[in-house]
Amino acid sequence: MTGFVYIMSDKPRGVIYVGVTSDLHGRAWEHRNQIGEGFTAKYHATLLVWFERHPNIVLAIRREKSLKRYLRDWKIRLIEGLNPTWLDLFEKIDEIDNVYVPHAHTRQWSDYN
Repeated sequence: MTGFVYIMSDKPRGVIYVGVTSDLHGRAWEHRNQIGEGFTAKYHATLLVWFERHPNIVLAIRREKSLKRYLRDWKIRLIEGLNPTWLDLFEKIDEIDNVYVPHAHTRQWSDYN
């Protein structure tokens, strides 16, 4: 089962929420429509501004936990590397294939190859 790590925001350089899912369309739709009473609903983080695909959900969860430890500035650079204008990528999920590839010397390398 493919996994996705994604970032939601309320506006350019605004609130940043990092999440993980196996159904990016469905999960992004829930955030956009504020289904539930979580962080994204409270802070109106309805824009899908970044995501990456992983071969399975276990690796995606590992990456999500790693990203949550990173500083805000690093996350902003990550977002702007894929989406410099912070557009909502919801309608372009099927057009963008941002596959995560770890550095060749990391422990995860064999999991991806």
